[in-house]
Amino acid sequence: MFYVAGLLAILSALFYASGNNELGGLGALMCRHGGTFCDHPVYLLIAAGIAAAWGAFVSVR
Repeated sequence: MFYVAGLLAILSALFYASGNNELGGLGALMCRHGGTFCDHPVYLLIAAGIAAAWGAFVSVR
């Protein structure tokens, strides 16, 4: 689950950058398909936090 949290955090950063027109053509393509996440990348960051908390909660060590 920590891998999922890390992936969501990276995606949040990518959508933030593409929402601010910092990735060029790739950012335009990302915002065309995931416009909501370009406008509000914090949604993915919150999902990453929830996934990390869930991973810590179910972790058996």
